[in-house]
Amino acid sequence: MSSAVLVAAMSLVTILLRFLPFLIFGKETPKYVSYLGRVLPPAIIGMLVIYCLKDITVSAFPYGLPELISVACVMVVQIWKRNSLISILSGTVMYMILVQTVF
Repeated sequence: MSSAVLVAAMSLVTILLRFLPFLIFGKETPKYVSYLGRVLPPAIIGMLVIYCLKDITVSAFPYGLPELISVACVMVVQIWKRNSLISILSGTVMYMILVQTVF
Protein backbone atom coordinates (compact mmCIF):
# COMPACT_ATOMS: atom_id res chain seq x y z
CA MET A 1 0.00 0.00 0.00
CA SER A 2 1.18 3.47 -0.78
CA SER A 3 2.18 5.79 2.03
CA ALA A 4 -0.23 8.41 0.71
CA VAL A 5 -3.13 5.96 0.96
CA LEU A 6 -2.17 5.10 4.54
CA VAL A 7 -1.90 8.76 5.52
CA ALA A 8 -5.25 9.51 3.86
CA ALA A 9 -6.93 6.60 5.64
CA MET A 10 -5.50 7.58 9.03
CA SER A 11 -6.50 11.20 8.46
CA LEU A 12 -10.04 10.22 7.55
CA VAL A 13 -10.41 8.00 10.63
CA THR A 14 -8.97 10.73 12.87
CA ILE A 15 -11.32 13.35 11.46
CA LEU A 16 -14.29 11.00 11.71
CA LEU A 17 -13.53 10.13 15.33
CA ARG A 18 -13.02 13.79 16.21
CA PHE A 19 -16.33 14.96 14.73
CA LEU A 20 -18.44 11.84 15.33
CA PRO A 21 -19.86 12.94 18.72
CA PHE A 22 -20.90 16.28 17.26
CA LEU A 23 -22.47 14.61 14.24
CA ILE A 24 -24.37 12.12 16.41
CA PHE A 25 -25.70 14.69 18.85
CA GLY A 26 -26.24 17.50 16.32
CA LYS A 27 -27.22 20.80 17.91
CA GLU A 28 -28.04 19.09 21.20
CA THR A 29 -24.45 18.28 22.14
CA PRO A 30 -24.29 17.22 25.79
CA LYS A 31 -22.30 19.57 27.99
CA TYR A 32 -19.77 16.87 28.93
CA VAL A 33 -18.99 16.16 25.26
CA SER A 34 -18.42 19.88 24.60
CA TYR A 35 -16.30 20.05 27.74
CA LEU A 36 -14.16 17.12 26.60
CA GLY A 37 -13.80 18.71 23.17
CA ARG A 38 -12.40 21.83 24.83
CA VAL A 39 -10.09 20.31 27.44
CA LEU A 40 -8.72 17.13 25.88
CA PRO A 41 -6.52 18.70 23.16
CA PRO A 42 -4.48 20.80 25.65
CA ALA A 43 -4.34 17.85 28.06
CA ILE A 44 -2.99 15.59 25.32
CA ILE A 45 -0.37 18.18 24.35
CA GLY A 46 0.65 18.39 28.01
CA MET A 47 1.02 14.62 28.20
CA LEU A 48 3.14 14.63 25.02
CA VAL A 49 5.42 17.30 26.49
CA ILE A 50 5.90 15.25 29.65
CA TYR A 51 6.57 12.13 27.56
CA CYS A 52 9.16 13.96 25.46
CA LEU A 53 10.97 15.40 28.48
CA LYS A 54 10.85 12.33 30.76
CA ASP A 55 14.22 10.94 29.68
CA ILE A 56 16.29 14.10 30.12
CA THR A 57 19.52 13.42 31.99
CA VAL A 58 20.36 16.51 34.02
CA SER A 59 23.43 14.94 35.61
CA ALA A 60 25.40 14.46 32.39
CA PHE A 61 26.28 16.58 29.38
CA PRO A 62 24.36 18.25 27.72
CA TYR A 63 22.23 18.46 30.88
CA GLY A 64 18.96 18.64 28.95
CA LEU A 65 19.90 21.95 27.35
CA PRO A 66 18.71 21.10 23.80
CA GLU A 67 15.32 20.08 25.13
CA LEU A 68 14.95 23.07 27.42
CA ILE A 69 16.05 25.54 24.74
CA SER A 70 13.60 23.95 22.31
CA VAL A 71 10.76 24.14 24.84
CA ALA A 72 11.58 27.82 25.39
CA CYS A 73 11.53 28.33 21.62
CA VAL A 74 8.09 26.72 21.39
CA MET A 75 6.78 28.91 24.21
CA VAL A 76 8.13 32.14 22.71
CA VAL A 77 6.80 31.38 19.22
CA GLN A 78 3.42 30.32 20.63
CA ILE A 79 3.07 33.56 22.61
CA TRP A 80 4.26 35.56 19.61
CA LYS A 81 2.35 33.89 16.75
CA ARG A 82 -0.48 32.02 18.55
CA ASN A 83 -0.14 29.16 16.08
CA SER A 84 0.47 25.66 17.43
CA LEU A 85 1.75 24.25 14.14
CA ILE A 86 4.38 26.96 13.73
CA SER A 87 5.35 26.66 17.42
CA ILE A 88 5.82 22.90 17.32
CA LEU A 89 7.65 23.06 13.99
CA SER A 90 10.01 25.77 15.25
CA GLY A 91 10.77 23.79 18.41
CA THR A 92 11.43 20.64 16.42
CA VAL A 93 13.74 22.45 14.00
CA MET A 94 15.52 24.14 16.90
CA TYR A 95 16.03 20.80 18.67
CA MET A 96 17.39 19.11 15.54
CA ILE A 97 19.79 21.98 14.85
CA LEU A 98 21.03 21.95 18.45
CA VAL A 99 21.48 18.18 18.57
CA GLN A 100 23.15 17.94 15.15
CA THR A 101 25.46 20.96 15.33
CA VAL A 102 25.91 22.26 18.88
CA PHE A 103 25.63 19.38 21.34
